Amino acid sequence: MSSIEHYENFPVASWLCPAHLRPAVQALYHFARTADDLADEGHDPAHHRLEALGEYRADLANSLSSATTPSQRWPQVFDPLQRAVQQYQLPTQPLFDLLDAFEQDVVYTSVGQGYRDRSELLDYCRRSANPVGRLMLHLYGVSDNTSLAQSDAICTALQLINFWQDRAEDLRRGRDYLPLGQTLAEELRFARALMREGEPLVHRVKGRAGWELRAVVQGGLRILDKLDARVETADHTQLQRPTLQKTDALRILWRCIRM
Repeated sequence: MSSIEHYENFPVASWLCPAHLRPAVQALYHFARTADDLADEGHDPAHHRLEALGEYRADLANSLSSATTPSQRWPQVFDPLQRAVQQYQLPTQPLFDLLDAFEQDVVYTSVGQGYRDRSELLDYCRRSANPVGRLMLHLYGVSDNTSLAQSDAICTALQLINFWQDRAEDLRRGRDYLPLGQTLAEELRFARALMREGEPLVHRVKGRAGWELRAVVQGGLRILDKLDARVETADHTQLQRPTLQKTDALRILWRCIRM
């Protein structure tokens, strides 16, 4: 799971995010970030983390039931989240899906369990990554099935890219997201194909948000370029996380304009 310092999929501080949506986006971000913190930070044993996530889930359910009892432990998370859900009539299943994924990650890591095949990994991404895109699309008033499928493709691709660029660190922490029988080169190609599959969504999301989405797509593709080059020449268990330089930013901008 991505660390709370770089929870990738939220345009929280970007000027490209319309001002009237920022409180709702921030509420969703802090919900996901806090859950990530409970699941992934510190040195608590797995059963303590699962207990905390269970309490977090109960507070989520309570806040969504219109109950008047506020969250005692996380009021700074659930009060604004409740307002955002009510104001924009946000679907709530994606919020519970995110918690399912966090809990799965705790369990898998605690027992050293990997993924049997790609379909199992994609099911994890369906709950760990895709809910973010679906919630964001809802805020922007985009809800047709084609757009949702394209959003899922982009979000899953971003999650996979995050796994592969952080593979060396994940292995040191006892995590292995690479499906059995698959090579990293194969999974990089699959992530690229998914990103290309979702790419047309940039033309369905209008305004500044559409431009931000272009940058997200092209940034992910540029990281894949760098990973492809490194996989050919290095032990993928020792790969260093690629960084985007100023020259990459110019390339990404040019590609965004040409989309």
